[in-house]
Amino acid sequence: MTGVETSKSYGAPVVALTLLALAGLLAWHQLAPDWSRLLQQQAGYDPQRLLLLYSTLPRIATALLAGAALSLSGSLLQQVLRNPLASPSTLGISAGANLALVVVMLAFPALQGLSRDVVALFGSAAAASVVFLIGARRGFSPLALVLAGLIVGVWCGALVAILVLMNERYLSGLFIWGAGSLAQQSWTIPLSLLPKITTLAVAALLMARPLSLMELGDSGASGLGLSVKRTRIAAVCIAIALAAIVTSAVGIIGFIGLIAPRVAQLAGARHMKSQLIWSPLIGAGLLLLTDEALLLLSGASSTFLPTGAITALIGAPLLLLMLPRLKAMRGNAPNSMQNAANAVHVSRTLLLASIAVLVLLLIGAVFFGRAPEGAWTLLSLRHWPDVLPYRLPRIAGAFAAGTMLGVVGAVLQRLSGNEMASPEVLGISAGATLGVTAALFILPAPGMAAQLGFGGLGAFAVLIAMFLFGIRSGFAPERVLLTGIALGAMLDAFISVLAAGGDPRAMIVMQWMSGSTYLVDAPKAIAATTAAAIGLALAFLAHRWLDLLPLGPQAAQAIGIRVNQARASLFALAAAMTAAATLVVGPLSFIGLMGPHLARELGLRRAAPQLTGSAIAGGGLMVLADWFGRTIAFPYQMPAGLVSALVGAPLLLLLLMKRHKAT
Repeated sequence: MTGVETSKSYGAPVVALTLLALAGLLAWHQLAPDWSRLLQQQAGYDPQRLLLLYSTLPRIATALLAGAALSLSGSLLQQVLRNPLASPSTLGISAGANLALVVVMLAFPALQGLSRDVVALFGSAAAASVVFLIGARRGFSPLALVLAGLIVGVWCGALVAILVLMNERYLSGLFIWGAGSLAQQSWTIPLSLLPKITTLAVAALLMARPLSLMELGDSGASGLGLSVKRTRIAAVCIAIALAAIVTSAVGIIGFIGLIAPRVAQLAGARHMKSQLIWSPLIGAGLLLLTDEALLLLSGASSTFLPTGAITALIGAPLLLLMLPRLKAMRGNAPNSMQNAANAVHVSRTLLLASIAVLVLLLIGAVFFGRAPEGAWTLLSLRHWPDVLPYRLPRIAGAFAAGTMLGVVGAVLQRLSGNEMASPEVLGISAGATLGVTAALFILPAPGMAAQLGFGGLGAFAVLIAMFLFGIRSGFAPERVLLTGIALGAMLDAFISVLAAGGDPRAMIVMQWMSGSTYLVDAPKAIAATTAAAIGLALAFLAHRWLDLLPLGPQAAQAIGIRVNQARASLFALAAAMTAAATLVVGPLSFIGLMGPHLARELGLRRAAPQLTGSAIAGGGLMVLADWFGRTIAFPYQMPAGLVSALVGAPLLLLLLMKRHKAT
C-alpha cells in the first residue's frame, strides 16, 4: 500500500473525529459554566441544573443519534440505487413521514409511542413507493429519482401547509417541529431513539458484504449467488425505517443523509463496511456541530429556530459543489424539445377551441359557487354589486399570474432544452420569494412596486447563479435542474429560519407563500393584469429567438442572432414575470411546469402557438385552482397556489411515467 493510499484510508476517521471534536468543543463551551451543578446535590430548586440535565444534554444526544441515523440511511440508499444524490430528503421519504404524522397528529393529538413510528413508517413507505416506481420505469436514473422525490416532497409539503393553515392553533408548533427541531424537554426522545437506531444499524452492518457485492453490478452479484432484489429491498426498508423514526421524533432534517456519505467516500471510505461505520459518525458530528453553532449564534431564540432548516442552508451549497461529480446523462432531452424548431404549425381550430373552453371556465368561476349557507348556486343578478367587487379581482389576479407562469415555463423549457424546467423547479420562484421577504423585513411599509422590484432582483439573482454553475457543465439539463433544486432548498430554508423567529411579519410571509388570492383587490388585480400583458407582449416579440435558440448556439449565431444577448434578455424577462406572478400566487403552484406540458399535449410545438397555449393553460389552471380553493372546503378557503400544487404534482408524476414509454 502506498503512502497516498494509507493517508486515504485514514481520511474518513480523521474527518469524523475532527467534526466530533469541533462539535464537542462548542458543546463544552455551552456546558462548562454549569457542569459543576451536575456534581452537586442541592436541596433547593435549581433551574439551571434542571435545564442542563433535561434539555441541553438530551438535545446533544438527539443530535448525535439523528445525524448518525440519517447518514446511515443515505449510505444505504446511495449504494443500492447507485445514485450519489439519493437521501431521505431528496427522495421525498422524510416528507412522506412528515405528512402522515401531521395528518394523524391533527386527527389524534394524543398519539404517542410506537404508534407514532408506525405512522411515520407508513408515510415514508408510501412516498418511497411512488418515487421508486417512477425510478424503476426510467432505469433508476439519478435525475428521474431526484425529480420524482422533489415532486412528491412538494406535494406532501403543500398538503401539510393546507392542514396547518386550517388548524391555526397548532401552527407554530407544527411549523417549527416540521422544519426539524432538536429542542428537548426530557430524555424521552433520545432514549426511545437509541434502541431502534442501534437495532437497524446492526442489521445494516450485517448486510455489508451483500452490499459490497452489488458494486459488481446486478449480473455479477447474481453470478456469485446473491439475490440482488432481496438485498435491495432489505436495504431500502432499513433506510426508510431509519428516516421514518428520526422524522417521527424531530421532524425533517435535510441534507445530512446526502452530504455525510459523500464526505465519507471523498475522505477515503471506499469499502461498504467502512462507509457504514464512518458515514454515521460523520453525520453525527455534522448535525451536532450545526446545532451547537446555532445555539452559540442565536442564543435564547435558538429554541424556535429549526435545526433542519439550518442544515439545508449548509447542505445546499455542498450539493452545488458535488454536482460536477455527477455524470452527465446523454440523450435525456426529449424529442419534442429537440425537434421543436422543425415542428408543424397547429391548427387554428384547436386554439380557438381552447380559448372557448377558457371563456366558459372564466364565466363559471365568476358566477358559479357557494351560497352563504353552503349550497351550490348561480350568482343571482341582485347579488352582483355585493359579490363581484370581491370575486372579479381575485379571478383576474389568478388568471394573470397563471398566464405569466405558463409563459415563463415555456420560455425556460425552450432555453434549457429540458421539459422539466420551470420557475418553481429551478428555484426562481424561491428567489422571488426571498426578495419579497427581504422587502418586508428591510422596508417599513413596502408597496407593490417595492415588492415587485425586490422579487425581481431575487429571481434574477437565482438565474445568474444557475448561469454561473451551468457554464462548467455546458448547461447539461440535469445539472441545471439539480442546481435549481439546491438553490430552491437553500432559499426555502432561509425563509423558514426567518418565519420561525417569532416576527409578526413572518405570518405575512407564510400566508403569502401559500398563494392566497383572496387578498387580491382591484389595484393588485390591475397591476397583475398589466404586468401579464406587458410580459406576454415581450415574449411574443421574442418568438423568433425561441424558435431558433433550441437549434444550438452555433446555428442560431450563424442565422444572425446574438445568442448571449438573446439569452440574457429572455432570462431577465422570465425573472420579472416570475416575480410578478409569485406576488399573487406564491412560489409553489407548479403552473409553470404544467402549462407548457398541456400545450405540447395539444400539439403546439412552434414558439408562438406554444406560448399561446401555455398562457391559456396556465391561466385556466390557476383560475380552476382558485375556484376549488374557495368552494371545496367551504366555508374554509384554501390558497390557490397550494391547491394547484396538489393537482399539479400527480400530473407531473404521470408525465414522468409517460415520457418513459415515449423514449
